[in-house]
Amino acid sequence: PDGSMDSLALGCCTAAFIILFLPLSASDDRLVPGKPLALGNTIVSDDGVFALGFFNPSNSTPAKLYLGIWYNNIPELTVVWVANRETPITNSSSYALMLSLTNALNLIILEGNNGGRVLWTTANVTTSPAGSSTPTAVLLNSGNLVIRSSNGSTVWQSFDHQTDTLLPGMKIRIKYNTGGTGDRLASWKGPGDPSPGRFSYGVDSDTPLEAFLWDGGIVVSRSSPWTGYHVKSFKQQQLEVAMNGSDVIMYVSFVDNGDEIYATYSLSNGAPPVSGTNPNLQVPRRLRAIKQGGVD
Repeated sequence: PDGSMDSLALGCCTAAFIILFLPLSASDDRLVPGKPLALGNTIVSDDGVFALGFFNPSNSTPAKLYLGIWYNNIPELTVVWVANRETPITNSSSYALMLSLTNALNLIILEGNNGGRVLWTTANVTTSPAGSSTPTAVLLNSGNLVIRSSNGSTVWQSFDHQTDTLLPGMKIRIKYNTGGTGDRLASWKGPGDPSPGRFSYGVDSDTPLEAFLWDGGIVVSRSSPWTGYHVKSFKQQQLEVAMNGSDVIMYVSFVDNGDEIYATYSLSNGAPPVSGTNPNLQVPRRLRAIKQGGVD
């Protein structure tokens, strides 16, 4: 009996030791300080639509790894946001990659969990008040990755750092306090290379009520200027016909709040996921409805 008790006690101690030293990992839809996201793991939005993690778009060897957000319920990898699109991670020690949230309200990619080399950071200058509760980084159902301070305010969000995809709720804008610079989406350079390509889409400070598509520095397409009335181009009419078949209603808003002027869009309830996207990643992006299991 004593031997059995000793064995049981030893087994319990061993299990406790193993659990104590298991690496902490992210859970559900968020990160908190001290619980990093490791390579091979993901965090998933509460509704299961979006996932955040590391990916290798070209399946190259050695791997070129990026931190990104993609549709979680589509078999084909469909990326909507890339953090380090111009600085892929190619180090042979990539197996030790960690995405961590610091108490200083920054997301950082580290080689290893403790004191490793910083490979990417959000470079947020906001700090959390001393003695405050734990900050969080949450992947929202909209596909927006947000850093929230202990009082719940958003101090950084991926929607402010667009790459090549315009999701519902994202803004294309001009900020007046930054000298009138406008937001631009930039296509991927190639199917396996998310670095900025030749095509871009956005607004120009000289004509803030129009959207432009550029091939390099050359304007190849532009929207009708917003005058308070909706004027449909032929391409917009084609899009409307395509979307009517899927019972999707798109609401477009133009807002000038004194600090910025922007356009954004939202969808009717029950609509399938929609984004401004580019199947070939090298041609001008256009809207398409993305449904579970395939692309229309």
